[in-house]
Amino acid sequence: MQLVILDRDGVINHDSDDYVRSAEQWTPIEGSIEAIARLHKAGYTVVVATNQSGLARGLFDLDDLEAMHAKLTELVEAAGGQLGAIFYCPHGPDDECKCRKPLPGLIDAIEAEFNTSAQDVPFIGDSLRDLEAGAAKGCRLMLVTTGKGETTLNKLRQADDVYYLDERDVEVFANLAQAVDTLTS
Repeated sequence: MQLVILDRDGVINHDSDDYVRSAEQWTPIEGSIEAIARLHKAGYTVVVATNQSGLARGLFDLDDLEAMHAKLTELVEAAGGQLGAIFYCPHGPDDECKCRKPLPGLIDAIEAEFNTSAQDVPFIGDSLRDLEAGAAKGCRLMLVTTGKGETTLNKLRQADDVYYLDERDVEVFANLAQAVDTLTS
């Protein structure tokens, strides 16, 4: 099985410092839906792994999150693609769970669900915590500069050994569509 793991906010859809709270606020980044469809058509099982602490913070409820994910799924299917699954962490940063990125719990759950290893699986994200979760499982790290990606790239360039990752560990792309071009060429 060819698996690829995508973060959601800032990779597939526009992110917000105030949290994306509803399906109406959930808007895809140009080209991202078509990129997911291309991955599917190229034989990849596309899985989303996303922190959704807005649930724990009371900013939206499970019905709101499910409506956002239904919108994502419908758009991908309308473009001729399919999502293998959407995994999310509903916890806040102080809940000490194992599924909140940068911890690799969501990836552990993906491995269990699909009975496979995430070693060398592309993990496409826009934040340092995405990269750290992927690195913990030996994923192929791909950073997009949409969302928080530019800030993350600057952190990696200025790290001075603060993080165990540096720019050389990460492939950098302008957006999801460009990353998918590399995976499907």
